[in-house]
Amino acid sequence: MKTNDLIASTISFVKDKLSNAEGGHDWFHVERVYKNVLLIAKNEPVDITVVALAALLHDIADSKFNNGDETLGPRVASEFLLKQNVDSKIIEHVTLIIEHMSFKNSFDLGTSFTSKEMEVVQDADRLDAIGAIGIARCFNYGGFKNRPLYNPEIPPNLKMTKSEYKNSVAPTINHFYEKLLLLKDQMHTKTAKKIALERHRYMEGFLKQFYAEWEGNK
Repeated sequence: MKTNDLIASTISFVKDKLSNAEGGHDWFHVERVYKNVLLIAKNEPVDITVVALAALLHDIADSKFNNGDETLGPRVASEFLLKQNVDSKIIEHVTLIIEHMSFKNSFDLGTSFTSKEMEVVQDADRLDAIGAIGIARCFNYGGFKNRPLYNPEIPPNLKMTKSEYKNSVAPTINHFYEKLLLLKDQMHTKTAKKIALERHRYMEGFLKQFYAEWEGNK
């Protein structure tokens, strides 16, 4: 199958699978990550087919919405690519990226897989978690889980384990400190670092305004 046809088939598959997804992890999230990947890849020596497929398939079965099953997403992606007769080495690479790219896996010090392609896809996904869209996604998911916006009596947990992170029911504002504000310094590529800096500053401004309004000062 030609690359353009493969990408088109993958897009169609993902749109169908995510047609009823939560708003922060739906097709439009995937589309934004895909666009970010194409932008970042312009300046990186990567296999464009691998990064494109990994971006499109990275949230095909997010464990957060599948009883915590971290094996389902890579399996669904692999099975789809096998049906498309994609080269086995590409399938393996894409699957490994999907298995290891999530922020929650940064808690696993034993996680060893990396590649330039994974760095590009990981950066692209993390960019969508910060800035204006990152803020919107954060509160959308918090509403989806019926979490409070903020509770001054519940401080962020800055030393949580992977299990604690996965099972957290903390207020949405805490997530800024437990993840979003950390991402700027975890970017790998020059392009992503530049974009992340601006988005990070936007979040800092938002939090300053949030607390001022919370206290009735503005």
